[in-house]
Amino acid sequence: QVQLVESGGGSVQAGGSLTLSCAASGFSFSNQAMSWFRQSPGKQRELVARISSSGTSNYGDFVKGRFTVSRDNAEKTLHLQMISLQPEDTAVYYCKNQAGHWGQGTQVTVSS
Repeated sequence: QVQLVESGGGSVQAGGSLTLSCAASGFSFSNQAMSWFRQSPGKQRELVARISSSGTSNYGDFVKGRFTVSRDNAEKTLHLQMISLQPEDTAVYYCKNQAGHWGQGTQVTVSS
């Protein structure tokens, strides 16, 4: 049974930082690309970052160098380090594996 469990969300002030984690189980983590998505109220879910099985990463245009995606294959964990957070980064953040399974999401709230 595939499980993706996000953690690390919370409330921060503008300019602050958070690191999200996604613990994976039930599939071959090291062999799949992993992604972070986010969704704000009234908006479509959008890609934040993706990291391939070999470690190549790409980001949504809005990231502008503020976020870093990484993976720990030994621990089967995906991370998203976020700095310089802004109110527009407020959203529920989800991890997703290449096979299309989603986590339940973790809320990030950035206040001005």
